[in-house]
Parts: sequence; C-alpha cells; structure tokens
Amino acid sequence: MKILTIDDSTTMRRIIINTLARIGYKDVVQADNGKTGLQKLDEGGVDVIITDWNMPEMDGLEFVKRVRSGPYKEVPILMVTTNAAKEDIVEALQAGVNNYVVKPFTPETLKEKIELLINS
Repeated sequence: MKILTIDDSTTMRRIIINTLARIGYKDVVQADNGKTGLQKLDEGGVDVIITDWNMPEMDGLEFVKRVRSGPYKEVPILMVTTNAAKEDIVEALQAGVNNYVVKPFTPETLKEKIELLINS
C-alpha cells in the first residue's frame, strides 16, 4: 500500500514516515504542499493520503477539495493538523476528509486512523 504524506515541515514528514514504517507501512511518498501533493497523485498508485492543513502555496483544505473534485476522489484522506476547534474539524469533514488527527499524536493513534480508512 502506497501512502502520500503532505506537510510543509520536513521534521513532521519525517515523524510521520518513521511512524508509518514502525507500524508496517514502508511505501511512502512525500510532498511539501498541496500543489506538489497533486503532482505526486498524478504519478499514480497512491492508496491513502495523509495531509497537513496549514501549508504555503496550497493548504490542505484546498488540496482536499481538489482531490475530491478530480479523478482521485475515492482515495481516503486523513488530515493531521494542529487545528483542533470543532468548527475546523467540521469544515475539513465537509471538504471531504475521511478522518482527522490532531498534532501531537501517538503512533497508536495514527495506526488506528489509517486502519479505519483502509477497512471502511
């Protein structure tokens, strides 16, 4: 299974990639914003997307809206962000996010959310 992780923070991408590797997901591609995320999607084979919300050039919410209106609309999306307000979560879900994780998170939380996406 190939996972695309999108975050403008190199450190956060590394944390997510290392966490994914520890829970058994080693096929991970990365992007630093929504624009490069769309380019990675176009390269094909992505099964799950993990995206940050706050990024330059194209934020996570705009990225999600574009994915949901294009050829990859069926790919499950997990949003990982510091935005914890209820209205933010509702906005993300309305945009098409399948699930939501608030930073900081544990490897167990990430594993649980990914398994929910895959098995739903």
